[in-house]
Order: sequence, then structure tokens, then C-alpha cells
Amino acid sequence: MKILKEIAVNVENGDSTTVKELIKTALSQKIAAEEILNDGLVKGMDVIGIKFKNNEVFIPEVLIATRAMKAGMDIIRPFLTHEIVKPKAKIVMGTVKGDLHDIGKKIVGMILEREGYEIIDIGIDVSKEKFLKAIKKENPDIIGMSALLTTTMAYMREVIEAVEKAKLKQNVKIIIGGAPITQSFADEIKVDGYAPDGVSAVELVKNLLKK
Repeated sequence: MKILKEIAVNVENGDSTTVKELIKTALSQKIAAEEILNDGLVKGMDVIGIKFKNNEVFIPEVLIATRAMKAGMDIIRPFLTHEIVKPKAKIVMGTVKGDLHDIGKKIVGMILEREGYEIIDIGIDVSKEKFLKAIKKENPDIIGMSALLTTTMAYMREVIEAVEKAKLKQNVKIIIGGAPITQSFADEIKVDGYAPDGVSAVELVKNLLKK
């Protein structure tokens, strides 16, 4: 359907205003919200996700596209069935203490949200105490930690130790990400997984939830 293709293209281009207008038009034409979601918003983000993974676009383009997708989601969410909006799992995400970087975490969170996961973003400069409080309050399936500074990477280990000491580790999977993070570091601090980007994070989460 032409209008759904136009929604996808405008999500890819990051044109939030046009996406919102097109979705309003599609709804007025009695096109199902599920179709708009799957054949419009999701398809547009799929293209951006593939391009990002192939280094054809970069963080600014992905951020703009995710904002356009979120703007569209805000309009169609009331029209979606309960079954569609029921989250697959709950994920708490935060940038560790000492680190004020936010963009990468937000992109990953938006991509995961688009895939049907409930995202609880507890912000930046997050202490181990705040991570523990979030685990107890939200009872998430997964905790995601982010760091962009090599100097804050070590704090991830402190969070893991705190989670283990509080005897909460058996209830939650821990994943990490961020520019300086590597698979070898993830192995060293014994987290459940590492993802270099949002697309990889989706696959990682899917695999962890199967276990």
C-alpha cells in the first residue's frame, strides 16, 4: 500500500512531522494500526538498522529515525490491540556512574522498544545502588548497562558484584554495551552478553530470553 511505503520512507528519513500526518491519514482511511506499525514504522526502522550495521548511516541518522518512529508510535498506540502492545519482556537500562553519555543507550532502547520490549530508562550516572533499587522495583528480565568512557567501564564490575551480593543475579540477565566495550571485557566481568549496536542487541536479548 502506497501510504505505508511513504510512512516507511519518512521514518527512514527521520521526518517526524510527515510521519505523523501520514499516519493520521492512514487511520482516517481505516487502515489497521497493526498494518501501520508493521508495514510502515517497523519497515522504515528495519532499513535504518541494516544501514547502521553496514556503516551506511551513523548515530545522528539513527537517532532522527528513531524519533520519527516514536512520534508515529505515540499516535497509533491507542489504536493497537492489547495483544500487540503487551511487552515481550522488561529491560532496565542505564549509563553507569561517572558517565553522562546518553545517545547510544537511547538508540538501543528505542530499537528494543520498537521490537516489543518494555524499556525502563533509569538515566545517566547511575550508581550500583540505583541499579539495585530498579531491579527490586521493576523486576526486569534484563539489565542493560552502557559506558562510553574507558574510565567508567570498571564500574560495571561493581554493579555486577552488588547484584550478586544482593542475591538478585539469579533473577535477571545483565548485558553491556558502549563504544569502548569489547567481547573480551564482557567475558572478563562475566556478564550474560555484549552487543556493539542496537540491531545486535535485539538478537542478543532474543537469545537470552530463550535460555
